[in-house]
Amino acid sequence: MSDDKVDTGRRRFLTAATTVIGGVGVAYAASPFICSWFPSAKAQAMGAPVKIDVSKLEPGAQLTVEWRGQPIWVVHRTEQMLEKLKGLDGQLRDPESHEDSQQPKYAQNEYRSIKPNYLVLVGICTHLGCVPMYKPEVGSLDPSWPGGFFCPCHGSRFDMAGRVFKGVPAPLNLVVPPYFYEGDTVIVVGEDKKAA
Repeated sequence: MSDDKVDTGRRRFLTAATTVIGGVGVAYAASPFICSWFPSAKAQAMGAPVKIDVSKLEPGAQLTVEWRGQPIWVVHRTEQMLEKLKGLDGQLRDPESHEDSQQPKYAQNEYRSIKPNYLVLVGICTHLGCVPMYKPEVGSLDPSWPGGFFCPCHGSRFDMAGRVFKGVPAPLNLVVPPYFYEGDTVIVVGEDKKAA
């Protein structure tokens, strides 16, 4: 009858060992699921800030880079382009950029930029997401064209500050992404810091 004795120490050891091994198994089984919650390296890289060196960008020229899968335009505006922005207010939907979602506070000015000569925009039309064309030449679309951006898909027009004209399908100005200057000629797109 000595075989009927219960070895409680051994029972506790087996229960603890089974629990630990079961916990490890659950952790291994759950790790792929938990890891799927985190963005991939490719997704993280797409959202990372982009540095743009504008030191060699000629006046009047446009440069395109990609950030978060979107085209980012940097235009080195000439003094003539900046002069043409004046006097367009009556032709524009939101000439003073009142719609806060379209630009950071530091770009809510007549040039929609930190430095007047450099315009930084998301190159996507606010109508249906087309990519407008850069048409800086005065009169290139019609005699009254002051230069700017033209969306050939539906005819939306934007001035050289990305402000939308009245009477076109696009409802809002082009978006100014968050950006700041890292030195005089390097623009960092994707981070929102105070203008220097």
